[in-house]
Amino acid sequence: MSILITICARGGSKGIAGKNIKILAGKPLIEYTLEIATQFSHRYTNVVIALSTDSIEIKNVALSSGLEVPYQRPEVFATDNAGKIDAIKDVLFFYENLNRTEYEYILDLDVTSPLRNLEDLSKAFQLLIDDKVAYNLFSVSPANRNPYFNMVEKGTDGYFHLINKIPDNILRRQSAPKVYDLNASFYFYRRIFFNLDFKSAITEKSLVYEVPHSCFDLDHPIDFEFLSYLIENNKIDFDWL
Repeated sequence: MSILITICARGGSKGIAGKNIKILAGKPLIEYTLEIATQFSHRYTNVVIALSTDSIEIKNVALSSGLEVPYQRPEVFATDNAGKIDAIKDVLFFYENLNRTEYEYILDLDVTSPLRNLEDLSKAFQLLIDDKVAYNLFSVSPANRNPYFNMVEKGTDGYFHLINKIPDNILRRQSAPKVYDLNASFYFYRRIFFNLDFKSAITEKSLVYEVPHSCFDLDHPIDFEFLSYLIENNKIDFDWL
C-alpha cells in the first residue's frame, strides 16, 4: 500500500494574516498537522508527506520540523481563485514523477482544522479501504442548523422559504433528515479520483467519517483565541496529541 499525505498551505490569507504559521498555544499552527501526519506515516508502510506551499516562511517551518520540501507550488495554484483539488493533483503528480510510483491513496490534511487524532484517521481510512466502490471520504461534524427545518433562502418571489422541503409529518428538528457540516479536517482519496477530473470532494460515491468530538476550522482571529484557551487549559474533549 502506498500513501501520499498532502499538506496544502499557501502563504496568502485574507481572513487571518499568516494563519498557517500563526502561533497557537506556543507553536506554529502547521506543526500540529505535521505531527499527526508523522504519526500516521509510522502506522503504515510506504507513506510520503508532501508540503504544497508558495511561501518561504511556511517552507522554513516545515524544514525545521525535519520535513523535506522539494516541491514549490506554482503561482497558478496559489491564488484566491485556485481550486484545492487542482492544487492536490499538481503536488501528487510531482511526487509520483519524483518517486516513480503511483500512490494508491492520498490523505489531505487541512492545516486550519487541526482537531483530529490518529484514531480518527485510522478509522476513517479503514472505512474507505472496506468500500471498494467509493472514490473518497471526508470528515464531518453534526450540523447545528438543518436545511430541512431551520435554514431558509430567498425565493424567486422575494420571500424566504426552507432550503429543502420537509415532509408534513415532521414537526421538530430532531426528526428531520440528519445533515452534516464539512469540518475541513481531513480527506482521503483513492488514486482514481484524480483521473476523473472532479473539481469538488463531494461526488456521487463519497463516504463521510463523523468526527466524535470537537472539530472546527480556524477562519477568524477569535477562533485562534478560543482554541488557544482550550489547549492551554486542558479543555480539549479528546486525546488529540
